[in-house]
Amino acid sequence: MKPITVDDIKELREKTGAGIADCREALEASKGSVVKAAEYLKKKGIEKAEKKSERETGQGKVFAYIHATGKIGVVLSLLCETDFVARTEDFTNLGKEVCLQIASMKPKNVAELLSQEYIRDPQTTIGDMIKEVIGKLGENIKVGEFSRIQI
Repeated sequence: MKPITVDDIKELREKTGAGIADCREALEASKGSVVKAAEYLKKKGIEKAEKKSERETGQGKVFAYIHATGKIGVVLSLLCETDFVARTEDFTNLGKEVCLQIASMKPKNVAELLSQEYIRDPQTTIGDMIKEVIGKLGENIKVGEFSRIQI
């Protein structure tokens, strides 16, 4: 096993956004491999998300996206537990990405949306992407409802 350096922790943290202690734990579990540590953190985030799935989501944000042509629009409500999380950059980025997904892939309902492959990374579903953010932010996040309009 190669020794874990500050640079390794920094690289993993920049790549995943995970905390320092979680990065160190992941690197130790993966014997110093940054790639395997990132996979470890992803799996750990999904497990955390499943534990939080029953928590009430009474806060959130409404996102809107209009495609450059002006012929496709999406409105999305993304829900979370607290207003604090709703204001984070990670939550905002998630909302924008989900809007793009809806505009591109035309899901009919939330269940279909969650099972779709993410347009930027076909190895990940939208549901898994949301679970990763849940693991990172520590709160339950759900897609409330959405509407896609096309001319």
